[in-house]
Amino acid sequence: MRQGPLSGLKIVEFAGIGPGPFCGMLLSDLGADVVRIDRVGARGGAKTDVTARGRRSVALDLKDPAAVETALRLMDHADAVFEGFRPGVMERLGLGPDVALKRNPKLVFGRMTGWGQFGPYAQAAGHDINYIAIVGALHAIGNGDKPAPPLNLVGDFGGGALYLAFGLLAGVIHARATGQGQVVDCAMTDGAASLMSMFYGMAASGVWTDQRKSNLLDGAAPFYDTYECSCGRFIALGSIEPQFYALLLEKAGLDDPAFKAQMNRADWPDLKAKLAAVIKTKSRDEWCAIMDATDVCFAPVMSLAEAPSHPHNVARKTFVEIDGVTQPAPAPRFSATPGAIQGPAPAIGAHTDDVLADWGVKSPVSA
Repeated sequence: MRQGPLSGLKIVEFAGIGPGPFCGMLLSDLGADVVRIDRVGARGGAKTDVTARGRRSVALDLKDPAAVETALRLMDHADAVFEGFRPGVMERLGLGPDVALKRNPKLVFGRMTGWGQFGPYAQAAGHDINYIAIVGALHAIGNGDKPAPPLNLVGDFGGGALYLAFGLLAGVIHARATGQGQVVDCAMTDGAASLMSMFYGMAASGVWTDQRKSNLLDGAAPFYDTYECSCGRFIALGSIEPQFYALLLEKAGLDDPAFKAQMNRADWPDLKAKLAAVIKTKSRDEWCAIMDATDVCFAPVMSLAEAPSHPHNVARKTFVEIDGVTQPAPAPRFSATPGAIQGPAPAIGAHTDDVLADWGVKSPVSA
């Protein structure tokens, strides 16, 4: 029995990489029955493949017309389907939305791509760094001398997987109310641009400049940055509001009158150098003892190895361990219908017979 607020929702996922599997993980963690269609002979099932957790795998050779029909029959029974191929691939396989929606008018058909289903770049290859480059996000991140890729959080996962999950669920709500399915064109460029909404508003109002490391939230401000401690580890400060900034000065023992002009950008480089020198006098643990859980807006910068053992993460059970693999727990949290990790990453084709039986699909292709 699947657990979570999406229990009862049936979703078909065509196996892919990066944001597609992460979207499937999010939906599965909240209880959806996500059935992944894998290529026969593909590799999978490693316990370290965290974003593949919680699904059932059906292995099909989509070059075989009978296998294509099996996939369509699964989609006939689904609330939603999503894929991450280049535009036109699903159509060439005979699995495009024109075919699927004719058979299942309530189906929500999610299409995950970097550039979207149309536009000059639509057929070009790309990765997260490229998608966030053309919408202004990459330019704004990094040191003054060059942009720096922020992992693949902004394009792939934030602008892609999260927006796809949001779009699929919005489409399902609409389909259940009206009986009308539709296509969700989820481009990572669109999602990344959407994530930049506040910054475009700040730029329009004149409070954000188009120069890296010269703004309130990009590391220019002395009160919003990371600082190295005497032990070589780092702390993060975000003391923007005046009362939080005043507490930072108190906790750091800074009585230099120059710090009183908090928002004087011309003074920021000098103030940052002075604050850095003070932070360097103590270890990260010593600063934690002084600032932890205060209104300074403080946190130690934890590595991936350290983060699961931070007291706040331990108290909230933010991380769990499954088969010796530490991984993030389902998010967000629900009071009445909590999500759960529904199972490990599946072996390829491990559930073909079970899924077809559970979903009432009579397959013309043998498992």
